[in-house]
Amino acid sequence: MDRNSPVPLYFQLAQQLEKAIETGGLTPGSLLGNEIELAGRLGLSRPTVRQAIQSLVDKGLLVRRRGIGTQVVHSQVRRPLALTSLYDDLAAAGQRPATRVLRNDIEPAGPRVAAALGIAEDAEVAVVERLRLTHGEPMARLTNYLPAGLLELKTAELEESGLYQLLRRAGITLHSARQAVGARAATAAEATELAEAPGGPLLTMERTAFDDTGRAVEFGSHIYRASRYTFEFQLLDRS
Repeated sequence: MDRNSPVPLYFQLAQQLEKAIETGGLTPGSLLGNEIELAGRLGLSRPTVRQAIQSLVDKGLLVRRRGIGTQVVHSQVRRPLALTSLYDDLAAAGQRPATRVLRNDIEPAGPRVAAALGIAEDAEVAVVERLRLTHGEPMARLTNYLPAGLLELKTAELEESGLYQLLRRAGITLHSARQAVGARAATAAEATELAEAPGGPLLTMERTAFDDTGRAVEFGSHIYRASRYTFEFQLLDRS
């Protein structure tokens, strides 16, 4: 702790704890001990420690459990807005991704899906609905549509790998994507699936991915837990 810094001590402590959680120094399930112990060990006041812990509770990185103490949950996933799959991003972050396939079927394309993929309405599309988990905790619900016949999607493979990995294995080169990010409240059904409170905040993302010939090969409509997820943007000055 730098006591000569203009940065408040509680914020310095919160940053150090957050870094330890993100790098694995503090693993999910770890107990921090009570505020009095922490304050004594760090040479800080109890209100300073309490404020630092509360800021991480508000971020969803720590949770106070009655009879147990303050416990580390899972670090928030920061996903760059790039042409990558959620599965690959979670694996790269050491988050141990897992997938539960909720649906793997063929259906006629509705107007929205047809427009996104540039196909005729009622043309057949493969539809895949999945629940993505990390450390056994639900993180996102993913719905993807692909032109029928593009590749064979086996449920076992979808549970073991990311969709973009399967596309690349099939010789499809992903080149670009059009994407929109938003937010809304969770429905009762979504809240149950994602372990959130009904009406809780969700991040939304819609993406149409194109191959190197300009053909639309996938349209995704996904929802993410805002308490566990952020999207990162890189902004460039073009003035």
